[in-house]
Amino acid sequence: MQRRTVLAAPLVGGLALNAAGNPAGAQPAGVVMDEVLIPSAESGTQLYLRNKRPEAGAPGRPDRTVLCVHGATYPASTAFDLPLSGVSWMDYMAGRGFDVWSLDLPGYGRSTRLPADTSPPPMRGEQAVAEIGAALRYIRDTRRVARTGLIGWSWGTTLVSRFTTDNPTLVERLVLYAPLWLRDASSRGAVPVPEGPLPAYRSVTRAQARERWMAGVPDNKRGGLIPPGWFEHWADSTFATDPEGSRQIPSVLRAPNGVLQDLREHWDAGQPFYDPAKVTVPALLVLGEWDRDTPPSMATTLFPLLVNAPGKRLVMLAEGTHSIMLERNRGALFQAVQVFLEESVA
Repeated sequence: MQRRTVLAAPLVGGLALNAAGNPAGAQPAGVVMDEVLIPSAESGTQLYLRNKRPEAGAPGRPDRTVLCVHGATYPASTAFDLPLSGVSWMDYMAGRGFDVWSLDLPGYGRSTRLPADTSPPPMRGEQAVAEIGAALRYIRDTRRVARTGLIGWSWGTTLVSRFTTDNPTLVERLVLYAPLWLRDASSRGAVPVPEGPLPAYRSVTRAQARERWMAGVPDNKRGGLIPPGWFEHWADSTFATDPEGSRQIPSVLRAPNGVLQDLREHWDAGQPFYDPAKVTVPALLVLGEWDRDTPPSMATTLFPLLVNAPGKRLVMLAEGTHSIMLERNRGALFQAVQVFLEESVA
């Protein structure tokens, strides 16, 4: 196991964000960042975990400990912890006193890159849920907490939901950001699954990433959706996590195709990967109105199926896409999630 600790740049305690994503308000307290590689659920591979927490540490609390899990294509470390105008989402939560972790699954980010000749394609849902379990065991042991909160993004919402239904006593509450549910013809077009056997990885160029990001955004709103330099900063940080893809011209990011097999067998076949009725912890569904990958119809279909989730809520945010956490209106997402994480549930 390898570990590195640094003191992050100061950030805003309480951290109100204005519309441009710039920090506003009181001067910040310090935040500590840890990076650690731990053994994964599968022999021979490692998981990359990143942690942000207040410098003035306190005993671990289940209601203040959160793990963030990424979606189908991009790692958590360059999404949940990308500093834009000096502040990332993990910084924001740590500034509110939270002990925040992010997980890159094997094949993504800084975790072990699986061989390109792997067959069938790696990182199916069952494998990914096992890796979440490995990460949470490390967090529970390190912080001496019995439970944690979970935040999933896109495909990650299905993984954290499945983990929660399998392990209800280990989860404090659940945030489903851009929740994935059963796909119809329209939503299948946003992320198509090719026919036939799937290779281990698929590749995405920067141009393709930006085109997919902007799908569904009105033409007259595209210019102001992402402040200048933010997309380039995200792309530089994210594509750099794939050394082999970075050497190609044009550079690409490779992502494991296990998720496409999941889409084919579950979400395109009317066979959910988890049972929403088995979610028995407080749950928040939150998404942007211009989300084309996981459109609002998925969230509105899923929400009433969470019949046993106390204090459940559904929040749709104006002028945001699937990647609203990296856009001009990201502050609305941060605040909506933070209110849910901090409030008492009867």
